[in-house]
Amino acid sequence: MTANLTHPVPLAFGDLQGCRGAFRELLAKAAPPDDAPLWFAGDLVNRGPESLATLRDVVTLGDRAVAVLGNHDLHLLSVSAGIRKSKKGDTIDEILSAPDADDLLHWVRHRPIAHFENGMLLVHAGVLPQWDVALTLELADELQRALRRDDWKETLAGLYGNEPNRWSPSLKGIDRMRITCSALTRMRFCYRDGTMDFSSSGGIDAAPRDCMPWFDLPDRRTADVTVVFGHWAALGLMVRDNVIGLDSGCVWGNQLSAVSLDPEPAKRTVTQVQCAGCRAPAAA
Repeated sequence: MTANLTHPVPLAFGDLQGCRGAFRELLAKAAPPDDAPLWFAGDLVNRGPESLATLRDVVTLGDRAVAVLGNHDLHLLSVSAGIRKSKKGDTIDEILSAPDADDLLHWVRHRPIAHFENGMLLVHAGVLPQWDVALTLELADELQRALRRDDWKETLAGLYGNEPNRWSPSLKGIDRMRITCSALTRMRFCYRDGTMDFSSSGGIDAAPRDCMPWFDLPDRRTADVTVVFGHWAALGLMVRDNVIGLDSGCVWGNQLSAVSLDPEPAKRTVTQVQCAGCRAPAAA
């Protein structure tokens, strides 16, 4: 797939999770051109100290911001809909009680689940090995359309659960949307046949027996593009030619990372800031 070089290079950010100070510092440090798209790998909110202000900042960017939904963003919607309860360590109550809450939640609910442009595929967590770009976008579109309909709460309530955990083209209805959501917003490890395992959120050395990171599975059908993702703080920043993992654990007191998505891997640049002031509560 050939990149269109007439477009400015996007700058992609890892999970902000309400760490507004670090985000503003990183944006100033990276200093992208004013017309450069800003890509966000999901989890704009929750656990950091300024979820409301962070969300408003990204919304204010207008069409310049390309943000895919992460599991924490979906959690925000679920709590707002009465599907789930807030957890200890959540920092979303200020969003739910804000005077512009309805507008903010409407904006979040209308974000894509996946975005593809110029050979770059942006998702929150990962892509199952059986999915190529076309199928990934088709499945993401089905789910995001359902979340934008009037009966979105019914769909959202049906997305929770670890089954099915292996892709089959015969999956239909809510099972099909649930596996789409699980893969694109929650996945880390898979067995060689593509069955997802959700028992570990640790680094690569914490892989469950016989599992490996989704991006290392053989014959992965998105290996011909660059997949950009977040979600996996224990993995840390990872930049390969065709895989870029952006979650470097800002909300845990580590770094917030941004990578320029030049179509030529050798020209990609990494910018980071330290996030010592954005540590999540220890019990979260």
